[in-house]
Amino acid sequence: MQYRLLAIMDPLIRRVWRRFGIGNVVAFEVPRRDAQGTRTRLLGLLRVGERWYLGHPNGPVGWTRDLAAAGAGTIRWPDGMTVRVAARQLEAGDERESAIRATGQHPFPGNLVYRLGRGHVRAVGVYFRLER
Repeated sequence: MQYRLLAIMDPLIRRVWRRFGIGNVVAFEVPRRDAQGTRTRLLGLLRVGERWYLGHPNGPVGWTRDLAAAGAGTIRWPDGMTVRVAARQLEAGDERESAIRATGQHPFPGNLVYRLGRGHVRAVGVYFRLER
């Protein structure tokens, strides 16, 4: 339900993001698997030390499948700065667990929702390490 609400509010959220930024939120662009252009999503960039991570708590979705296939994408910050990144999907283990724990970096209420659903996220979440 939360993701449906975010989709409805997306145009307003993007305007606010472009003007002011929103916490750790970046625009992430990835080539589509069907070769029909690119897919762009606003996502929370997680940081653990010097490493960057992106992920989705509910298992594979369109953009995570696209990223797994492409192996790379582009991060854009609200100020227009872009960085091309390579991506590697994380298997179960310490690094994935660190990325999941880093979801506390998301702006409220996302940080609370992730914390409350941490068991679900551990079971099905899809996370990627990004390399600049």
